[in-house]
Amino acid sequence: MSVYQHFREEEKGFVDQVLDWKQDVELKYAPRLTSFLDPRQQHIMKSIIGSAGDIKVAFEGGAEDSERKRALIHPDYLTPEKDDFELVCLDVGFPSKFVQLSHGDILGSLMGLGIKREALGDILTSRDRIQIIATNEMKDFLIMNLVQAGKAKVNVTEEKWENIIVPENKWTEKNVLVSSMRLDTVLAGAVNISRQKAQLLIQGGKVKVNFRQEEKTSFELDQGDMISVRGYGRMRVGEQSGVTKKDKIRLNFYFLQS
Repeated sequence: MSVYQHFREEEKGFVDQVLDWKQDVELKYAPRLTSFLDPRQQHIMKSIIGSAGDIKVAFEGGAEDSERKRALIHPDYLTPEKDDFELVCLDVGFPSKFVQLSHGDILGSLMGLGIKREALGDILTSRDRIQIIATNEMKDFLIMNLVQAGKAKVNVTEEKWENIIVPENKWTEKNVLVSSMRLDTVLAGAVNISRQKAQLLIQGGKVKVNFRQEEKTSFELDQGDMISVRGYGRMRVGEQSGVTKKDKIRLNFYFLQS
């Protein structure tokens, strides 16, 4: 049975990468640290590596409810600690009395510096504070080069972990009954709208799956997929917890509450 049949065609490259990482750890019997992974990539990695063999995987993103995390693939003799993930918390200082900066302002400035998204973890925001979780190797570059975001001058400094921003937004769990894992069907059940309205949202370019616009209503969702819907917010597909007598899938769903 091929491992690829459990994943999408466009995920084959990442599956190959995970298999290579696992083999490298098996051969060298030494840990391997990855870049930051989104929730879907974390699910793929857990599915491939599992937890029963000699090779295991652990995840860390810095914050309690981190979305983006680094993975440490390691032999079972190792008990990973936070320092093993080589993370840093950076505070982005800006004149909050005169200007407001958003998540998008910071991300846009970081991408403008040529930084790849996998080098960055979550961007944490509050009313007057912004922090970036990054790899240790990115610290000096960000401190020296991230000097402006939006129309504001910014100053980046390293922050202690005990001073990390506690997100104001929280994920809440909801159990949804759906007849299939099609995008239009799941979206309709998740936000309590008709399937026809869900289809219009998808075809109208208002839905993203794993941060990419998805206009195919029959797109098959899977555990770990992140969905963003304009006007409805963000949600994440959880695990399936059974099937009802009427063949409805019992699906755990997570919503980001603001």
